[in-house]
Amino acid sequence: MAKKEGAELQYLKHYYQTAGSQMIVLYGQKHTGLTRRTRAFCQGKPVIFYRSRPCSEREQLFLWGNELRETGARLAEYPSYSELFQAFYLKQTEKNVIIIEEFQNIVKQSRDFMPSLVHFVHTLEDSCQVMVLLCSTAIGWIESSMVGKIGSAALEISGFLKVKEQSFFDMVRYFTESTRTQQVEIYAVLGGFPELWEHFEKGLSARENICRFILSKNSFLHEEAPGLVARELRETGVYDTILAALASGKQKLNELYQHTGFSRAKISVYLKNLMELEIVEKVFSFDTEGREHTRKGVYRIRNHFISFYFRYVYPHLSRLAEMTPEDFYQAYIVSDFRCFVSHAFVGVCREYMDYLNQGKQLPFVYTRMGEWAGKAGDIDIVAQDESGHTIIGLCSWEKPVMPYEDYEWMLFCARKARLAAEEIYLFAAEGFDRMLIWEAEKKKNLHLIDLLSF
Repeated sequence: MAKKEGAELQYLKHYYQTAGSQMIVLYGQKHTGLTRRTRAFCQGKPVIFYRSRPCSEREQLFLWGNELRETGARLAEYPSYSELFQAFYLKQTEKNVIIIEEFQNIVKQSRDFMPSLVHFVHTLEDSCQVMVLLCSTAIGWIESSMVGKIGSAALEISGFLKVKEQSFFDMVRYFTESTRTQQVEIYAVLGGFPELWEHFEKGLSARENICRFILSKNSFLHEEAPGLVARELRETGVYDTILAALASGKQKLNELYQHTGFSRAKISVYLKNLMELEIVEKVFSFDTEGREHTRKGVYRIRNHFISFYFRYVYPHLSRLAEMTPEDFYQAYIVSDFRCFVSHAFVGVCREYMDYLNQGKQLPFVYTRMGEWAGKAGDIDIVAQDESGHTIIGLCSWEKPVMPYEDYEWMLFCARKARLAAEEIYLFAAEGFDRMLIWEAEKKKNLHLIDLLSF
């Protein structure tokens, strides 16, 4: 986690040290630790902070004015944005940081906010420079609507910084007391969201944490997954229906149409909105010569936490209300959990491969990676360099010890995909059967990696 946060803090530090005033848009999904990063960056600096609310413009002005009056500013009950900015107390000894969190709540209601802010920044004296951080968790709005909404004011923005999910290995450094298996299971449930990690107890198994902090009715995480959807989208009933269908394995457009009864056009629009929020993704097969053997693009829930909720909790809410968390886990989760975790394990293995690739620890440096989604079966990892040299890989979590037959099956799929692999990487939760170990001893391009090697 420190490495990624370090790069983001360096980005902000660069602009802070640049002469003149700047406006930076800092955004990311909820729970990525956006606020923590701004707090870390602002340590020791003069800061003015405001968190906007989803309310009318008049109420926003009233609330912000109240907060400034508490610091000694003299303002009318309903000031203008220009009057609010003029009431800021700015130190002239060093650059001031102005943080406006969830600024989209203001922009959506006000035509005056951005022009007033730009005018304020432009009219400051050289001895009173500012760095304005416009922060938002509305990533879909930032990337698709913001520029059109603020118009020419977009030209005044010095930079955009997107705070992304943390990696599996970042999470490993957080849950240091857990075993590697527990870490993979926790990552499968919570994903790369450090603000969610904080609600799990270090040292407990994934099962214990799920029972205590997701299935227990008084816990924060119990209602957080549906809340993430409801806070960002209208018509949550439609979105919940689509997410529940995806979580149950209906990943093709026609399957969603048949299950939900919604028109294909309507489903496509709602899926597009979910993809803008990075809740859902559309996955295509790696482009190979064997296209006739591939499946068309499928939709998957990208957000691990939402995927867990809609796979296990949402379909059985009535039973959860009647059962203890432990009984519910035993009845509805335990038998399927290895299958659920297996999808996250593939992502962990790809992340490990990227780590090796960046460190030039592979036989060649690949430039693209994906998966091959075949009609007969999938290849979890396909990576190629610019010359077409190919790596293929298989990840086994449901079967902790990978059998030789799965390796043979992958080679069959590779022939269907017309992939001539120079290197083969096999990943297993615990190990490999004796035949695979013998095969790897004979073939120098066959690499066996178990979880403890990570």
